[in-house]
Amino acid sequence: MTQILIVTSEKKNFSEFMDGLKQNKTVTIITADSQDETIDKLSPDLPDLIVIDENVDGTSGLTIARNVLMKNAMTNQAVVSSLSLEEFHDTSEGLGIMAQLPPEPDAAQAKIVLEILKKMP
Repeated sequence: MTQILIVTSEKKNFSEFMDGLKQNKTVTIITADSQDETIDKLSPDLPDLIVIDENVDGTSGLTIARNVLMKNAMTNQAVVSSLSLEEFHDTSEGLGIMAQLPPEPDAAQAKIVLEILKKMP
């Protein structure tokens, strides 16, 4: 079973994305609506993927990604960002983020993320 943690304080922005993930019967979705709850959910079982919204309860998604990395560097992450690809690359370099997602990701992005995740070691 693939466990995916969705981190957002605006779950409605992820409804199509989560519906796309649910089409894969081997995916289990858990949610967190703050940075603290995200860090807490890294123990004892590490999710296979953490998808982080651009801003969560006043904290930037990239800040949360950095803090997740500090807690466990083996965590696969995707982050929502409205930055250009170049700006996102420059800003997130060294964080090990496997994918940038657009604001309000949909089922097509869910499929892409699952394909990328399959290729991860």
